[in-house]
Amino acid sequence: MSTSPDQQTEGVPTATPPAAPAGAGTGAEPRAPRPGLPAILLGLPALLFALITWQVAVDGPLLGPDDRLSRALIHPDRFSELLSDLGDVQIAVPVLVLVTVYVALQGQASGQRRWWLPPVASVVLMTLVPLIVVPLKEWTARPGTPAVPPATGYYPSGHTATAAVAYGSAAMILLPWLLTALARRLAVATAGLLVLAVSYGLVRRGYHWPLDVGASWCLCTVLLGALWLFLRASTRPPADRATTRDAHRAKP
Repeated sequence: MSTSPDQQTEGVPTATPPAAPAGAGTGAEPRAPRPGLPAILLGLPALLFALITWQVAVDGPLLGPDDRLSRALIHPDRFSELLSDLGDVQIAVPVLVLVTVYVALQGQASGQRRWWLPPVASVVLMTLVPLIVVPLKEWTARPGTPAVPPATGYYPSGHTATAAVAYGSAAMILLPWLLTALARRLAVATAGLLVLAVSYGLVRRGYHWPLDVGASWCLCTVLLGALWLFLRASTRPPADRATTRDAHRAKP
């Protein structure tokens, strides 16, 4: 890696082909999210992200433990640098693009209703990352660790956010097309391990403070949670949505 990361802009398918996503055209349609689930997926991590951002902006007391933890963990080496590279736009985004193309082709071939929606939604979410992260970097103007050249704009971690949204949304839209529970677990585990590897590499190499990475986790939990809720709602059949709406209206 020639430059510091922050100096860069940051149902089950049927057994016979063509495969259809879980629940498509069957009685096992996606159910509406449980009441209170949006608050858990979006509200709590958003609140934590706001708290960390406030601490960084005002140079709050939370930055003291962050500094001590960073100094204890930093050990620049080639391996940690390679791990951090997995969050590069040039690596993570092509993975997402390949998955979106595959999902789009599978959905179109199976005649799935709104086959284009999951791929498009994941790409739109990916484009939101720099639109959110870059202004925050400029506003907080946080200096980097002693392991990087003097500069500002390290909060939040753009590489962590890129990895989390690219690998996370790729796994999310791919899950309905995987034939077995084991394959789905492996997809989720792989995405999670990639994000953890990037996060570890960034902190270990000294490219980021731990709070920079933790804040990106919170931010991306909100973004991926919103994507999941959107896809769950948009892929439910119209009759199911109407039944749910009528049930809510019937409540006293």
